[in-house]
Amino acid sequence: MEDMEVERVAPEGPDVAPVEEEPLFTNLDIFLFSLIVGLLVYWFLSRKKSEETIPEFKRLTPVVTPQRETSFIEKMKKTNRNMVVFYGSQTGTAEEFCGRLAKDAQRYGMRGMSADPEEYDMSELPRLAEIDNSLAVFCMATYGEGDPTDNAQDFYDWMQENGEDLKGVNFAVFGLGNKTYEHFNAMGKYTDKRLEELGGKRIYDLGMGDDDGNLEEDFVSWKEQFWPAVCEHFGVEATGDDTSIRQYELVVPTDINMNKVYTGEMGRLKSFETQKPPFDAKNPYLATVAVNRQLNQAGDRHLMHLELDISGSKIRYDSGDHVAVYPVNDVSIVNRIGQILDADLDTVISLNNLDEESNKKHPFPCPTTYRTALTHYLDITNPPRTNVLFELMASASPEVSLSLSVSLCQGLYQSWVLDAQRNILAVLEDMPSLHPTIDHLCELLPRLQARYYSIASSGKVYPTMVSICAVVVEFQTSTGRTFKGVATNWLKNKVVVTDNGHKATVPMYVRKSQFRLPFKASNPVVMIGPGTGIAPFMGFLQERGWMKEQGKDVGETILYFGCRRRNEDFLYQQELEEFEKAGVLTQLNVAFSRDQEGKVYVQHLLKKNKEHLWKLIHTDNAHIYICGDARNMARDVQNTFYDIAEEVGGLTHTQAVAYIKKLMTKGRYSLDVWS
Repeated sequence: MEDMEVERVAPEGPDVAPVEEEPLFTNLDIFLFSLIVGLLVYWFLSRKKSEETIPEFKRLTPVVTPQRETSFIEKMKKTNRNMVVFYGSQTGTAEEFCGRLAKDAQRYGMRGMSADPEEYDMSELPRLAEIDNSLAVFCMATYGEGDPTDNAQDFYDWMQENGEDLKGVNFAVFGLGNKTYEHFNAMGKYTDKRLEELGGKRIYDLGMGDDDGNLEEDFVSWKEQFWPAVCEHFGVEATGDDTSIRQYELVVPTDINMNKVYTGEMGRLKSFETQKPPFDAKNPYLATVAVNRQLNQAGDRHLMHLELDISGSKIRYDSGDHVAVYPVNDVSIVNRIGQILDADLDTVISLNNLDEESNKKHPFPCPTTYRTALTHYLDITNPPRTNVLFELMASASPEVSLSLSVSLCQGLYQSWVLDAQRNILAVLEDMPSLHPTIDHLCELLPRLQARYYSIASSGKVYPTMVSICAVVVEFQTSTGRTFKGVATNWLKNKVVVTDNGHKATVPMYVRKSQFRLPFKASNPVVMIGPGTGIAPFMGFLQERGWMKEQGKDVGETILYFGCRRRNEDFLYQQELEEFEKAGVLTQLNVAFSRDQEGKVYVQHLLKKNKEHLWKLIHTDNAHIYICGDARNMARDVQNTFYDIAEEVGGLTHTQAVAYIKKLMTKGRYSLDVWS
């Protein structure tokens, strides 16, 4: 710091007495100066010291999270596989078939692996030719109206957009579909055709399973011809060993931390205790039941309306979307299975894949208890597939095993198992000589799948609530047993508040749909939905009403609804009449099929209004929506529209069919159907 000179000037003037000279620095100046110097010295020394004593930090080695293997080619090479089976699966059946093919491979001179196309880089498919005697098999299910399943969407896009050369790639395809749907086995057909177009070599014909008939029988028949074709193509021989090959080994932990045992979670351990979005199939949201009421006033059926509270979940949905719920099996069936197999259901177990390289380490979340597995993870309600029965034969006496084999091979599976709706419990009860170990049974049974329902509300009107409309499935079988639909009976018993004051909950997530209201609110809408097929239209009506309140120009909104009797199952009667009174519903047409001598269905009412309907479709750009039974109703309604196009539009039958198909292509004729 530089010192500054201070010039002192004496006041001028004769009258001013001479002033005594002041010292250059006062005591205060000296004190302040000393303080500043001291501070500067302290700062300098402490800075120098801190520079000299900078600690030397060790370089930390970053923790690298292992990357998931996305190359199925490299995995096949590392594990010495030459066959990969990809599955496009929505409900788990295609995945199950895929696993069976991969497991069978070793009996036919091949080494197979099961693979989810969503988890691998499918652009590597041309590289399969690098592996000698290699084969790719595709078990492809068709979802909705000819769409790929969620996990096959990227693969479908790749097939459409790329022109890769698949020369040297051997393939075979088995499709899973339902003949009652318009686009039967569309995904299987497209995959088979497209792989050939890209240069792949088909080693066996496309298989087409029909879930409206006997999907299991279709698959088994295809498989029985597929393997000989594989042996012939690759010049290998079957081992002839048809003995049961276990895929998983049972491990019973001796020292288990119960906090690490799964109790029903689909993915992350304790995910139901600490909920974290986003919510999906592997991480469902535990929604509380806000409303559960019976819709019908009389009759022998139970039709119900549930409202699930999704507040705080960040789940968003649109009218027409689907809600998936994870049901829980009937406790009495679980207990009875444990009793028959002499099993302690509360034993903590883990089923570990004997193939250490497999991506699927366990058949369901492990470790868990037998009780949890049979309650939350395994399908014990539907009839078991033939492969389960064949493998269970290993636990029976040779005489019974032979008898059952002959019966299954003679086609008695259809009558004794499927037609009689025998679930695994009924099979064990009616064939007491079948006595498998419970861990083997748990390995063989398929996973309990989520059930999908068309959402019966609008996300714009009720953003924190998802509504379900469903009929409880319950009937007597030919064996005198009562068959109960696992999901609907479980939902029926979901009281809003339990006896101990807890709120009932349902694990759920939302699946997006293409069943959408037109972009322009002014477009007319024709909705056709008998029974619980009315569900998505309740959401549509709520949304059209909301648009009307916003001052938008909303076009004609017409509903064709069918039920049995007015005083029995006129679902949402009060709400529909209020929509009609408010002008939201411009036309309410209800067919009461059993209120008169001759049955009247929605297609009969459509025919009555054919001139107006044709004008809406042909001139006013109306959108048509059909929801409900695919096997009969949807087909009959479609035939009715063909008739209207012919009778009012003057088209030939061929032209009428082409006309309706064009409406489908344009998204003006939409279906949300089931069989």
